[in-house]
Amino acid sequence: MARSLTLEQLRAASEAGGVSGVTLKAQGGTFLVQIETRSGGGGVLAKARSTEPRRFGNPAAALNVLRGIGITIGRFDAREWNPDVRPSTAGGRGRAAALREAHRAAAHNKWLAAEIQEAIDDRNAGLAHGDVMAEMDAAVAGMNASSRPAGRKRR
Repeated sequence: MARSLTLEQLRAASEAGGVSGVTLKAQGGTFLVQIETRSGGGGVLAKARSTEPRRFGNPAAALNVLRGIGITIGRFDAREWNPDVRPSTAGGRGRAAALREAHRAAAHNKWLAAEIQEAIDDRNAGLAHGDVMAEMDAAVAGMNASSRPAGRKRR
């Protein structure tokens, strides 16, 4: 079985001169990055903090990653490419959506905290407890009076 290398491990191996080549290999509708090392071993680019292969739905995305770490020459193997087969997981798009939602939630929490702090700091806002209770009692009494059938009096 091929060894799994994270992006950071591949970067370090490449900078140290330990990578003899890479192949962008199609599997169904995705592409894997296979790595050949100078020591004769092989590997596959894995997801961060995982041994699961990193799959690219678009070969250009894989090429951008490789170019970003300084690997600009390689091979490709499209024999098993079938663009009609899509990965069953959400992949990067699912992660991107989750990150967008986390950013929205964080922004909302920040806004809410600022609103609460502003209300706490505002000494002119607010009513005394007794005043609020008197208003509520009047509102409840008004609702009770309007909900009684006509002609019946309260005992």
